[in-house]
Amino acid sequence: MNIQELKDLIKKYAKEISETEGVNVVDLEIHPGSKGLVVTVFIDKEGGVTVRDCETFSRSLEAILDVEDPIKGSYILEVSSPGLDRPLKNNKDFLKNLGRDIKITTKEKISERTFFIGKIIDVGEDWVRIEVKESKAKGTKKAQKSELLFIPFDKILKAQIYLG
Repeated sequence: MNIQELKDLIKKYAKEISETEGVNVVDLEIHPGSKGLVVTVFIDKEGGVTVRDCETFSRSLEAILDVEDPIKGSYILEVSSPGLDRPLKNNKDFLKNLGRDIKITTKEKISERTFFIGKIIDVGEDWVRIEVKESKAKGTKKAQKSELLFIPFDKILKAQIYLG
């Protein structure tokens, strides 16, 4: 079994557990560690994730992994909240943060650049519209100019909440 197949299988187990535990699986990563594979599952829920949520989810997933035994050799299982600077990956992530400031790096230039900081104004099935404010110095006063940008999800390299 290759890493992608293993990731898909563990994600399937994690999704099943998430339904009974009342949390959402945000992301799953697998990478080599010094003592075998490291499997990291990021969970979230309305109101935030507690340490108890992570412990309960970890115990349930570990039980399935021990019985099904898809990982040959030793592994470390980590369950965590994605944190405030979590990546925004899909329509649901952007909708959940409507009205918040985000930073986006794109794969190719949009409006002559690839990095943006702006407020989420609108979200579609496969795009986000942000309002970018730029300060332009005019004499001693600063004038603010804002620009609405339409960014397709398939052009986004990285997006996350702007905490600056």
